[in-house]
Amino acid sequence: MNDGPIWFKSSYSDTEGAACVEVALPWRKSSYSQGEGDQCVEVSALPQAIRIRDSKRKDGPYLAIAPSTWSAFVAHMLGG
Repeated sequence: MNDGPIWFKSSYSDTEGAACVEVALPWRKSSYSQGEGDQCVEVSALPQAIRIRDSKRKDGPYLAIAPSTWSAFVAHMLGG
């Protein structure tokens, strides 16, 4: 498993690997997660989507939602 950032190659890179730009996508663990790593949710923000995953399954599936949906969810959870 890779706990470091996830790197994505630019769509402008050629197939030989020359003139490449890569961007890191960090995952952040919820501040409500337990210290032992149980019951953790991680979030990664992109301009077009917010990605959410179970931190125990780093190579597993994730949920991608629109940033506006994430903002509405967070506002609702904060009582707003």
